[in-house]
Amino acid sequence: MRRPLAVCVICAVSVTAHAQVSTRNPADVRAGAYTLETSHARIVFSVSHMGFSTWYGNLTGATGTLTLDPHNPAASSVAISIPAASISTTNAVLDAKLKGGSWFDTGRYPTITFKSDAVKITGPGQADITGALTLRGFTHPVTLHAHFNGAGTNPLDQAYTVGFDATLALQRSAFGINTYVPLIGDDVEVAISAPFVAK
Repeated sequence: MRRPLAVCVICAVSVTAHAQVSTRNPADVRAGAYTLETSHARIVFSVSHMGFSTWYGNLTGATGTLTLDPHNPAASSVAISIPAASISTTNAVLDAKLKGGSWFDTGRYPTITFKSDAVKITGPGQADITGALTLRGFTHPVTLHAHFNGAGTNPLDQAYTVGFDATLALQRSAFGINTYVPLIGDDVEVAISAPFVAK
């Protein structure tokens, strides 16, 4: 029996989608300059809520650049900028409070930035990226633990794309966000998914 056309089209798209990553070997990635694919970048943070549960939030609208040298990773660099007012949770009332002066104070400090100063390979497809994080007017050194996902041509827009996931741990009080500490946890975990498109 012949498959309906719609099913065949779905199958074709599925096969193409699975073929989009052409390499998972960092050494094979195309060197050069990249820009963050804002629409598919994801930044999720979590914090203990009174020790009873873990509360999650998102930051969106990030922009950034990546200079990648797969044969000399130490020469690579990344810079990211995030609009602080993009912070969101599942609670609109809380979102408004988080943007206020007791928390992120987005009116006075509208942008969160990270700029790397060193890249160190820690294992196959793994690297520690150290740099300066600026949040709410405070700047402190932090380390991103990054994992290389893969690289290849996006089958939908034909753009050469390289993708990473990363994690970051920080204390919010170090950046002047100390409201309700320790009732609301001081330790914040951040998970990042970042696709970059070749310029």
